[in-house]
Amino acid sequence: MQLKVPIDTGGGPTVVVLHGFAMRPATYDGLVRLLATRCRVVVPDLFAVRGRWRYSEVLEAFVSTVDHLGLDRITLVGHSFGGGIELGFAMGQPDRVVELVFSDTLAASREWRLAQEALRHPAHIVRLATPTATAAFVQNWIEHPRQLVDAAWWAFRSDRECNSEAVARAGLPAHVLWANRDSILSRSDGKRFAEELHASFTIASAPDGRAIDHDWMFQQPELFFRHLEGLGLKAFSA
Repeated sequence: MQLKVPIDTGGGPTVVVLHGFAMRPATYDGLVRLLATRCRVVVPDLFAVRGRWRYSEVLEAFVSTVDHLGLDRITLVGHSFGGGIELGFAMGQPDRVVELVFSDTLAASREWRLAQEALRHPAHIVRLATPTATAAFVQNWIEHPRQLVDAAWWAFRSDRECNSEAVARAGLPAHVLWANRDSILSRSDGKRFAEELHASFTIASAPDGRAIDHDWMFQQPELFFRHLEGLGLKAFSA
């Protein structure tokens, strides 16, 4: 099985973007356009699979997709839920990873603590229901309802500590970017996650001092791109 890849554009070193929960590759079009000026950008669809959504099978499908596209070594940028796939790939295929970037991802909260954290301020979740996010969310629930339920169940119940430790032992360059006002995941979890990975940890903020939230990766693509440039990614310098 392979994942659908609706976005494959640009040229040069490859950056694979892994989208957030109930989002779609097209949700990140703004960021993709910016990245494509510097590298090849691939965005697979993590939920458009047949039958049940099982983490191990989706991870295997992602590896098969990377193989099929002829990608030797890649930089991965995972947002929120997508960080779980990124972490699993890096643990199983460390020799194929150039660099890792995690943005407001599943982080250190594990099992039901993640669910409690995500729901601690329901009003904040409503605030994130922008037209872009809402359109992706609704379309995914129409097309892939069973897969989203399965994926959410995995996210709430999985323990990713062993993955983080394995990636740290492999010595992979890693960075964790965190919105300065993330409404869903706590900053302390992001910092702990970065420590587990031996990664850099950056609290992202806007030049004008405005608060940025969990979905800044696609809501404010120019700002996110500038933060990627600030990391000095190897994919950008090639």
